[in-house]
Amino acid sequence: MPLDFERHLIRYSGHAPFIPELIVRAEGTSVFTESGRELLDFTSGQMSAILGHSHPDIVATVRAQIAHLDHLYSGMLSEPVVELVGRLAGTVPDPLDKVLLLTTGAEANEAALRMAKLVTGRHEVVSFARSWHGMTQGAASATYSAGRDGYGPAAPGNFALPVPNRYHPDIVDTDGALDWRRQLDLGFDLIDAQSVGSLAACLVEPILSSGGIIELPPGYLAALARKCRERDMLLILDEAQTGLCRTGDWYAFQHDGVVPDILVLSKTLGAGLPLAAVLTSQEIEQRAHDRRFLFFTTHANDPLPAAVGNTVLDVLHRDRLDEQARVLGTKLRDDLEELAKRHDVVGDVRGRGLLLGMELVGDHVLGPGGADRLGAAVTRRCFELGLHMNIVQLPGLGGVFRIAPPLTATADELTRGAAILDEALTHAARETGT
Repeated sequence: MPLDFERHLIRYSGHAPFIPELIVRAEGTSVFTESGRELLDFTSGQMSAILGHSHPDIVATVRAQIAHLDHLYSGMLSEPVVELVGRLAGTVPDPLDKVLLLTTGAEANEAALRMAKLVTGRHEVVSFARSWHGMTQGAASATYSAGRDGYGPAAPGNFALPVPNRYHPDIVDTDGALDWRRQLDLGFDLIDAQSVGSLAACLVEPILSSGGIIELPPGYLAALARKCRERDMLLILDEAQTGLCRTGDWYAFQHDGVVPDILVLSKTLGAGLPLAAVLTSQEIEQRAHDRRFLFFTTHANDPLPAAVGNTVLDVLHRDRLDEQARVLGTKLRDDLEELAKRHDVVGDVRGRGLLLGMELVGDHVLGPGGADRLGAAVTRRCFELGLHMNIVQLPGLGGVFRIAPPLTATADELTRGAAILDEALTHAARETGT
């Protein structure tokens, strides 16, 4: 890496360091460093490259589209945009048939929140206490996992809902298991007590990713939807990481039989390129339009990313990648659970499809912060052995690896990644004395 990068590059990831080698090429499930090292990419880039890197169909689409039509004034429409919004509407249940194409997840969540506030005439927003929805003002105000200190007041009227974490239950039944129904009731009792009568929306992920790969218990999402209906709130689901086949369903909400009022897609929709979407019903869109809904951005409905989105849908359908995610996810989870049996420092394996979490424990041996130090050591050793992993380190949790390889990964690549992780766990446990 050039020696002067620290002189010019703004560090934007808190205290997380940059990878210590330049990446010069990526293909399939691997990225390659300047020194020629191959790293299996078990984060799909920024949890986005569901078709792997430099997928030939994506490459062909970009080459053809950029030579023909790349960017337009936001009030102009193009064939790729008209095609994509229709096809997206065809992948979701009724009544989600109106679509706005944007760039990032934060931008799309911002648009969804503005729409919800406008059509309800209210401003209060509920989201999970371990949430991550983006770094723009409205999205950041609904984000509780990181990034709140030191930036001044958040948007007024944001409330945190307890996370139904079955591995770290805070409210338990007589068997010691998480009593999520009571937790949800108490959470809304507190929200109702604090509300000024202006509850507009509940914005949540079906599986919290930055919150530590927390899958909502069966029945939870339906109960949450009922809480919203009782208060005339809109339910917004942020499927930035769970949407488009990653969890084994086309959308994670289908697993629970719940249809949101507004659905937000990003990351996976562009398969690594900046593309996001907001989907809602004719009724909500009409009410927003009647009230002069405004979310006019430079790259709204751009043709180049829309063409890529159409190709993403082509590949997902053609290669049946929802089935692939279920099959490979089961295999990878089995491999991780085998690691948990052999390594005492692995406390829990969870998740769905190819969005899995593996939580490390270590505080009882190393003292406070022990799991974090262990997680850093495992991450470092994985990198040395040729595997890129991402670990979530949040107060009150152990180190939680977010494991999300591309849906196009092979069974052999997943086996190789699990073997590297096995070796890294053994090495890091010796290094840290666990």
